[in-house]
Amino acid sequence: MHPLFEKAGECARYIKGHSEALVISHIDADGVASAAVMCKMLEREGMDYGVRFLKQLDSVALNEIADLGKQLVIFTDLGSTMIDQINALGMDIVIADHHQPAGRGEYHLNPHLFGINGANELSGSGAAYLIWRAMGSTQDLADLAVVGAVGDLQDLREGRLIGMNRQILEEGVRGGVLSFKTDIRLFGRQTRPVHKLLEYCSDPYIPGITGDEEGCLRFLNDLGIKLKDADWRRWIDLRKDEKQQIVSGLMRLCIASGISPYKVERLVGEVYTLLKEEEGTELRDASEYSTLLNATARYGHAEIGLAVCMGDRSDAYVFAQNLLAQHRRNLSNGLNFVRDEGVVTLENLQYFHAGNNIQDTIVGIVAGMSASIEGISKELSIVALADAEDGIKISARGTQDLVRRGLNLAVALKESAEQVGGAGGGHDIAAGATIPRGTEEKFISILNEKIGLQLGDGHEQHNV
Repeated sequence: MHPLFEKAGECARYIKGHSEALVISHIDADGVASAAVMCKMLEREGMDYGVRFLKQLDSVALNEIADLGKQLVIFTDLGSTMIDQINALGMDIVIADHHQPAGRGEYHLNPHLFGINGANELSGSGAAYLIWRAMGSTQDLADLAVVGAVGDLQDLREGRLIGMNRQILEEGVRGGVLSFKTDIRLFGRQTRPVHKLLEYCSDPYIPGITGDEEGCLRFLNDLGIKLKDADWRRWIDLRKDEKQQIVSGLMRLCIASGISPYKVERLVGEVYTLLKEEEGTELRDASEYSTLLNATARYGHAEIGLAVCMGDRSDAYVFAQNLLAQHRRNLSNGLNFVRDEGVVTLENLQYFHAGNNIQDTIVGIVAGMSASIEGISKELSIVALADAEDGIKISARGTQDLVRRGLNLAVALKESAEQVGGAGGGHDIAAGATIPRGTEEKFISILNEKIGLQLGDGHEQHNV
């Protein structure tokens, strides 16, 4: 048995030894899915439980958690970067996380501790799922684990889920809750009219298509694609030959526009379908489901996303759909801000300061999407800053090429933030931090230098 599974079994047995628990999780799609997996497990075990969602785990939050006096505290999709502080509180703890850990703990399930990359081989919800399975449960929550992994962009590098995520996917297929196939990887295959699916394509940014409704309609008409039956046709309504025509046409456009072959290849890859969900809804597609969860969590309503994951298809689902519509508008406005204002380019990074123009809870998503904007370098990490209640929120995104050269944003942000009185962590390719107001310039200077050292000859590799 893989040592990771053994540790999952230890965590499961420890949880069973308690009668109540408090679940603490992160405010993103993976965090909500992680909490849902854990809550379903606690329900099945007949345990009393409560749930709290946090934007950031820090000493203030930990002291508040300790004051609640719960028998057992289960951290999902966070906790690993604060392991020493958590251990010092003397609470009964289980951690199911996938961010680069700052140490070890007795009931600490993290793929990095077992030689598995938590950035693309196992998500937080995947770690929670392993504990669920160790309880002797079935594969019927593999779909939520896949939603969390896709929401964490763990399929982005290879265009498919790999590693432990792959094993969970295959369990879900055997259990009849998931299917997968190769298809276009644009958001909205289940729900958007085809021309809108293309219009909102941002990765890659395609001139004449992205943000250009008339251009999309013209492109489809030129291909002879019928756009309407009784209503606008969605991607799932098209015949196989029509889909092939559109993909081939998009690739020709990309090549003619000078878009890199790597970006073009990413138009097509694996997509994941949740077979228990109704066709034509956001919940049928793992990418759309994860975006809906992000839309709840990033706007202070993670409990609504949790309710959807737990099975609510009435009031909570309708509320989540409304939040999703607002989320899409905010992301579009955020991209327009970056496009209009541009970025500041240094030797080893590029950055923008959104101030209060982009909400701090979504600035990282905007940073990731902005890599497709014309004029923004694909060879440098992009760092986003935004005003937050507790200081300045930092979100950074790299590329797989930079990671292969030695980039580790989790280390770079953690160390840079600490030097200005802040805190940070995350993954090698994507990380975040919070720093005091007024320290932005110093922080960026330190970060630029640290990334340069990582990418230079003879740099040292560190673990967070």
